[in-house]
Amino acid sequence: MDDLEKAILLVYEPSAADPGLRAQAMAFCEQAKADPSALFRLCLDRLHRSPLVPVQFWCLQALHDVLVLRYSSIPPADLPLLRSSLICLASDRPLPHSSPPFLRNKLAQVLATLIRLEYPTLWPSPFLHLLPRLPSAEPLAVDMFARLLVALDDDLLSQDYPRSPEEVAAASRVKDSMRHQCVPQIARHWFDAVSLYRSSAAALAAAALDTMKRYVSWIDITLVANDAFIPLLFDLILAPGSPEQLRSAAAGCVLAIVLKRMDPRSKFALLRRLRVNQVFADADLVLKLVTLITGYASEALECYKKLGSEEIEGPFSLELLEEALPSVFYVMQNCEEVDSGNVVDFLSDYVSTMKSPSQQQVAYLGQILEVIRVQICYDPAYRSNLNIPDKIGREEEDQMSERRKELFTLFRSVCRVVPDVTQLFIRTLLANALSSSEMSVEEVEAALTLFYRYGETVSEEAIRTGGGLLGELIPMLLLARFSCHLHRVVALVYLETVSRYIKFVQENVQYIPHVLAAFLDERGIHHPNLNVSRRASYLFMRAVKLLKAKLVPFLDTILQSLQDTVAHFTSVDWMSKELKCSGSEDGSQTFEAIGLLLGMEDVLPEKQSEYLAAFLNPLCQQVKALLLDSKVQELEESSAKVVALQQIIMALNALSKGFNERLVIGSRPMVGIMFKQTLDVVLQILVMFPNIKPLRNKITSFLHRMVDILGTSIFPCLHVALKQLLVENEPKDMVDFLLLINQLICKFDTSVGSLLEEIFPAIASRLFVFLSSDAFSSGSGANTEEIRELQELQRMLYTFLHVMATHDLSSVFLAPNCKGYLDAIMRLLLLTSCTHKDMLLRKLCVQIFVKLIKDWCTNNNGEDKLLLFGEIVLAQKVMYEKFGDAFIIHFLSKGLPAAHCPQDLAEQYYQKLQIFQQGNDIKTLKSFYQSLIENLKQHQNGSFVFR
Repeated sequence: MDDLEKAILLVYEPSAADPGLRAQAMAFCEQAKADPSALFRLCLDRLHRSPLVPVQFWCLQALHDVLVLRYSSIPPADLPLLRSSLICLASDRPLPHSSPPFLRNKLAQVLATLIRLEYPTLWPSPFLHLLPRLPSAEPLAVDMFARLLVALDDDLLSQDYPRSPEEVAAASRVKDSMRHQCVPQIARHWFDAVSLYRSSAAALAAAALDTMKRYVSWIDITLVANDAFIPLLFDLILAPGSPEQLRSAAAGCVLAIVLKRMDPRSKFALLRRLRVNQVFADADLVLKLVTLITGYASEALECYKKLGSEEIEGPFSLELLEEALPSVFYVMQNCEEVDSGNVVDFLSDYVSTMKSPSQQQVAYLGQILEVIRVQICYDPAYRSNLNIPDKIGREEEDQMSERRKELFTLFRSVCRVVPDVTQLFIRTLLANALSSSEMSVEEVEAALTLFYRYGETVSEEAIRTGGGLLGELIPMLLLARFSCHLHRVVALVYLETVSRYIKFVQENVQYIPHVLAAFLDERGIHHPNLNVSRRASYLFMRAVKLLKAKLVPFLDTILQSLQDTVAHFTSVDWMSKELKCSGSEDGSQTFEAIGLLLGMEDVLPEKQSEYLAAFLNPLCQQVKALLLDSKVQELEESSAKVVALQQIIMALNALSKGFNERLVIGSRPMVGIMFKQTLDVVLQILVMFPNIKPLRNKITSFLHRMVDILGTSIFPCLHVALKQLLVENEPKDMVDFLLLINQLICKFDTSVGSLLEEIFPAIASRLFVFLSSDAFSSGSGANTEEIRELQELQRMLYTFLHVMATHDLSSVFLAPNCKGYLDAIMRLLLLTSCTHKDMLLRKLCVQIFVKLIKDWCTNNNGEDKLLLFGEIVLAQKVMYEKFGDAFIIHFLSKGLPAAHCPQDLAEQYYQKLQIFQQGNDIKTLKSFYQSLIENLKQHQNGSFVFR
């Protein structure tokens, strides 16, 4: 062993030496690569003499690197030796049988690289040297030739990988030369190798077939799809004792032949010649050759789509397709390894070809429905994980949801083609599920899911009238009680399906008791699974919205059924992990449904008051009790009492959604009194705990509802509420507060003027603290959540000022206790209108200015006018600085003429503005501008300013 071999061993066995010695070995090896000519001789010598696998691999890798990276630097005189030596290693003197596969693969890669670089121009004969030796060659040479063809395909010829333009050109050159020179001989070699080694060396025969499969796409199809090859391939596929490796390789070749691109008539003739129907006859074989079955079916379908209208080929192409369909269905129902996505695409394509399906096609569509049913069934192994969802169960649900998307698309296609067949299929599923206690959770869930999805394909009119079999199926659904109804996935899809077809009940009121039972008994709101119960509450609320007045006769029944649910909602331990992890469906929808029922004028006034009191009074009593108990202790945001108070407020809020101002204040004033009393109780929470944010948020939401339904009768409560909402509030709280104020202004206009005058100083002072000049840092934290909250507050501030201005409340700015903030507000509006990056905010500020001008320029308060004129003049100065002459041209050509300003005044204005720019004499410009406005007012154009 010389120094190079020792160094190579150190490089490939790092644990055998210290890092320093290994680094020296790597440097030594790199130095040996410096001279390509010397490297060639060194590597070729070691490949023939050295028994060490690491040394042989290093030599092959070194040769490959030189060819790929430094081919142009190789002396031309060295190339003949390299070519002949590589050919010799691949045929006459192959690497020994004991050589590991990766070493033979590396040799094949080096030879393929040289072919890519030189064939056929510089080296026209590599295949001519190899092929004559193969019939009588030993198995090692046959194996090496297969590896060479695979390497050539992987590195150059295959279109399955992205290629550069240079690689594409090289691949075309090599393919064209091979077609012209040696492809027929290679095909003959494949046949001979398979025939010779199928019994003695099945792996070698399979390797030859795997190579052939790769090349079928670009060689002459008659070289492999002929009377010699086809019988051989199907003999390998169909023979009972055929090794699986060999059978799979033969099937891969047949599939490559099937997928070969050609015109439809040639493809049709080719498919008819193949003996794939013999595979269809063997169920076990079908499951072993899934890819061949689905590929053949897809190509048969393409032939039918293109030839189906032909008089001669059309019927035969359909026959060819339908011969394959039963095997496709069998594969989908019995093979877990099948690529269901491809098969579903095929089936969808098949269904899309049907216009008026034949009796046979109708039967196939029924089988497709069964395939869909099987594919959408959950695995029973996850049954407990799905019932009380854990991480595994949630992942399974997500994966199934994704798998079902394409299957549901296929299902909808079948529904459109044969709706009657689909309805019969669903009826059979439901009948079986109801009559058999043996039907599994997964099968019942799948049946209900298909019925639910069927509803997506029919019109609302068909649902309302019970078109087709729906008049039978929907009552069957409403009365259904499955043996596995307690399982979460069954209960949920059952409720969703009932909701899907609820409009049938709207027209067929005799079924109202049944739909109420479905929502209210143990199948719905009283289901033991909390997820089901809450979802049922939400879906019941939606049903109430739809059926509403039709439910009045059943009001007593509904409310009695919900008594325990209502009591449970406000008494449950909301700190438990199960409840804290819940989503938006928190059970409060039950109260919303009750409110929708009680808020109807169809309910008698006495009954309405009685029912409402039965719900409001206990909730208010609970609030009072919690507050009384909390007086002696400080409450944390996360305490059970705070959470309980939040739930009560949520319940009250939800309950109020069924009522409107016309009923509460107009026709049923007693209801208004009860809600007013309830609001008084809720506000006691705010008085006692103004700084507990979750409570404040819930109370603010409740106040929005009360503003909607109580009208002006809410005014006595607002002073206390608004004062408490300003206590220790932060930017996010201030946004919520201003939303409430905007609602009050928009609803009551100037009626809230005195209230607004009272609280405006507190609002303005808080806003100017939050939005001070240094609040918006431009440093690294400029995108933090705090900055985003301040930006939202800034937008809300301008919205608030705009709402005030456009609802005739500009006088509030001039009130004695508010006027101190006027100058700061005007400057803020001016700055924003001129410089803010949000153009919509700039527009909003200008609109505020316009409205203030209209309001204030008609009174006699000269001081306010001067203040406003000053801001307007300053705004024009800023715009002149920003836009230069473009602003002047626009103002003189469009702004002033639109106000019918005389030409001489316009020119004077331009002169004054230029003088102002030079000397900054704002008093002179302000005085001139005031006189300009007065002149224009004489022409009744005084409101044009800043428009």
